[in-house]
Amino acid sequence: MEFGWWEKDDDGIKWNICVRFHGGNVVFSKKTGHHTSWIDFDGNDDQWDRLLKEAEKRLPRRLMSQKEFDRLKAERPQ
Repeated sequence: MEFGWWEKDDDGIKWNICVRFHGGNVVFSKKTGHHTSWIDFDGNDDQWDRLLKEAEKRLPRRLMSQKEFDRLKAERPQ
């Protein structure tokens, strides 16, 4: 399952954020433009909050099961 959004950092650089969730693994990646490579990174608290908010939107539309959502929440570092 894949989630994505755009965000700006403190320097004003716009990043395309992509989060892949498969088999209990959560991988955050980002890139700045169409012809740049994806860079894997550890998501911060704000990005985890955004990821869970995006996942909650998929529950009513049955694009994600409650079991998958609970597994995703369990992957968040404490």
